[in-house]
Amino acid sequence: MRKLPSLHRLLTRLLTGPALAGALALGLAAPAAAQSTAPAAAPAVAAAPDAKGPPAGFVAPAEPKPDETNVQRAKTQPGNNAPFWRDVRESGNKEGTVSMPIPEGGVLVQRFVQYPGSSFTTAGEAWRQVRNRWIIPYGGSLLLIAALALGLFYWRKGSLGGHEPDTGRVIERFTPLERAAHWTNAIAFVVLAVSGIVMAFGKFFLLPVLGSTLFGWLTYALKNAHNFAGPLFAVSLVIVIITFVKDNLPSKEDITWLLRAGGMFGGAEVPSHRFNAGEKGVFWAGVFLLGLVVVGSGLVLDMVIPGLAYLRGDMQIAHMIHATASVLMMALFLGHIYMGTIGMKGAYSAMRTGYVDEGWAKEHHALWYEDIQAGKIPAQRSAPQGAGATTPPQAA
Repeated sequence: MRKLPSLHRLLTRLLTGPALAGALALGLAAPAAAQSTAPAAAPAVAAAPDAKGPPAGFVAPAEPKPDETNVQRAKTQPGNNAPFWRDVRESGNKEGTVSMPIPEGGVLVQRFVQYPGSSFTTAGEAWRQVRNRWIIPYGGSLLLIAALALGLFYWRKGSLGGHEPDTGRVIERFTPLERAAHWTNAIAFVVLAVSGIVMAFGKFFLLPVLGSTLFGWLTYALKNAHNFAGPLFAVSLVIVIITFVKDNLPSKEDITWLLRAGGMFGGAEVPSHRFNAGEKGVFWAGVFLLGLVVVGSGLVLDMVIPGLAYLRGDMQIAHMIHATASVLMMALFLGHIYMGTIGMKGAYSAMRTGYVDEGWAKEHHALWYEDIQAGKIPAQRSAPQGAGATTPPQAA
């Protein structure tokens, strides 16, 4: 029991004496020492790598540039093929490199153009817009309007002529050479017109009736007929132009004929020479101008003209010219065919036999008839057919 007071006195000395002061001093000095040593440990923490950043030693590649090639872009930005597709889109302006030496082999997308009637887009799309928005609908409408107008005119007027009685004496209006050139050109024109109409407009009025299989075979056959009849039409057209150009030269009497519309809406026809102003207009506008344009563009489409590259853009332009000129030519020749068949009495017989009655010549081409009567033009311009023939055949 005596040890307890001694333990009590020892604790009292520790808590109140110098030992307590030393312990307090040691406790206060510990935080300051920790603060003084913290800045020295901070660089070690900053030097540790960040778990979310790039690995140690990584060097970022250079930023991609707009004018880089696809090989360069594979290094600066792997997986980005924008330069390749940009070159594809611009291949119409700057052709790419290919191993095969063919025209436009490196052109995958044609250049941007704006044809009359199209928007500013690639050449192929611009051609499609012109064809589908203008040539097909307006060309078909023009042909229908021309055919309807001729039908209405025939319904109201009927066949013209027949006012002068036949005399039994005939005049040679067309020589065998002229008739051969005309019929060759006319047959080739009919083949081209029918095949062209079916290829351009057939899907609207024939495809629903025939079905896709039969319509496909028909258009394939007509396409080949079109390609073979084209050169024949071209050669015969040149012969027709050379043969008939002299009598289709303008004259002062043509002005009177035009001002009076040939007397079509009057009681009598306006006097004219061998061909009146209307026939001369068909010759110069239809045969000469449109005919040569159709032939020239058609030969380009047939790829028979030597020295041409036959690029896609050239073929598209040639097609638009060919189709437009062909529609205008067909509309004009509908009137010519009408007047040469049911529209005028005796006109078809003149081209079939080559001869017309003097009464027909006097009624429809009075100035030509007067020149023949005056001896300026021979009534028989070709040798009679057959060894013993002395008189020309009678007009039908």
